[in-house]
Amino acid sequence: MQNLLPAPMRTPRLLLAGLALAAQAASAAGGAPITAVTLYPGSASVVRSARVESGATELTVDGLSAAFSTQNLRVDADAGIRIGQIETRDESLVHSANPAQADLEHRIQDLQDQEAALDAESRAAALVKGYLEHLGGDPASATDRARTPQDAKALAGVIETIGHAANDALARIQRLGVQKRELGRKIAALQSDLAQMRGDGSKRRTLVIHLAAARSGAVRIAYTVDSAGWRPGYRAELDSATSRLRLVRLAQVAQKTGESWAGVRMVLSTSQPNGSPEAPDPSPWLLTYTPPQPAQAKRMLSLERMAVAQDMAVPAPMAPPPPADAAGYTPPTFETDGVFATQFEVSSPVNLPADGRELSLELSAQELPVSQRVQVTPRIDTAATVTALAERPAGAWVPGSMQLYRDGNYVGEFAWNPQAAEKFTLPFGRDDLVRVTLDHVKGDQGTTGVFDRRNERRIADVMTVKSSHATPIDVLLLETSPVSTSDEIKVTASFDPAPSINPWEQRRGVVAWERTLKPEESARFAVTYAIEYPKEGFVSGLGN
Repeated sequence: MQNLLPAPMRTPRLLLAGLALAAQAASAAGGAPITAVTLYPGSASVVRSARVESGATELTVDGLSAAFSTQNLRVDADAGIRIGQIETRDESLVHSANPAQADLEHRIQDLQDQEAALDAESRAAALVKGYLEHLGGDPASATDRARTPQDAKALAGVIETIGHAANDALARIQRLGVQKRELGRKIAALQSDLAQMRGDGSKRRTLVIHLAAARSGAVRIAYTVDSAGWRPGYRAELDSATSRLRLVRLAQVAQKTGESWAGVRMVLSTSQPNGSPEAPDPSPWLLTYTPPQPAQAKRMLSLERMAVAQDMAVPAPMAPPPPADAAGYTPPTFETDGVFATQFEVSSPVNLPADGRELSLELSAQELPVSQRVQVTPRIDTAATVTALAERPAGAWVPGSMQLYRDGNYVGEFAWNPQAAEKFTLPFGRDDLVRVTLDHVKGDQGTTGVFDRRNERRIADVMTVKSSHATPIDVLLLETSPVSTSDEIKVTASFDPAPSINPWEQRRGVVAWERTLKPEESARFAVTYAIEYPKEGFVSGLGN
């Protein structure tokens, strides 16, 4: 159909249409803030979200760190928004995009400018000092002699003036040196802070997402970065009066991706995407027979078999550690063994700067009833240790550092592996109201047998435990008995009283007694060992 509108009226309509198309692209442009982060041991999945209006054809997201690989970039959108081509553009930065890092860089530059100004002033003072030294010396030319005053009074004035000027120049040089030294210390401290803060933020990335928005909605951008991670931690607070334990899950989180995370929803996962997702591939167990060989060939064959056995004994490789960045930063990580992936959602938004500092987050807390007892191992240490036993709660419990508090007092920290036993057994420091002694009653050595004479070593010890508590306490005493690993060594053990647990926790040679001691009560435990072994040869482990 022929357009019957006059030309002056058609031009504004075309102009308005062009402005509308530009508005569609411009309305979708702008930033996409980080809305959610899933932290893994040594890596993180970052999700950004942007809103586009109906009719938008393009979304531009700039200011991103270039630390992530575009291969794992994922973009999806609400219904009614179709995603098309995605373009990426990287550019180097003159100044850091991280505000804290940029502030440090500016402060260092200001101090360096001040240092340069002091250098210039110091060089000027050195020139004055050199000129005055030249005037104070013997005249070296006719010109100098002509300029030297002949009048004694005038000469004295010149000398005094030169002396004051020289003193001023020297004092100025010394003062400038002190100021430069202080500036150097400040610069070194700020550069150290900057080195810790710097991440992979030397480049910025811009994403241009072509789309067709039939309706308004959200576009989500997800990618994975390596310079981030978390490690688990725990805090156990024992109330000895009520035998209650407050067990708190903690997480140490950190990131150095070049982008600060402000007010993000954070999920912590025990999954390890940096490791291989494949199951181990079994190989056949092959047996071979070798006929008798000469002595030298036998030795060579034995060495070859030992090498093969060592190769077979090498365990399957664990998940590789997360890569370090250019500054040597390694994000928090840990290894799990036999625990399925579990996720923990942080209850409140998290602010995590991009300087690599570790922040502690409290994930959850629960109250557990415990049974308390005092554990002693006199043969190793006569100190008594308070321990608390609790039933294992549901859920995944991965190894991590454990902070211990007893009745509100901090007693220490240790590496805790909750996967090692069905029950949780936690130590809570020394019990000074329990006294433990180990007395050596007998330790002689002789021979036995008439024809087959053998050495015999007899050891007799008495262990005593006394409680000074005002209330009854449960005591667990552990004893490590000698164990023979050869048919040539015979061990006979005698206990009085008989151990309550033999062996303790299925540990070879470890026996245990369980007793309840009343206030000021003592308990005595006697052990006797007879060890026979050949007169020829050497037996290790006997001690003195």
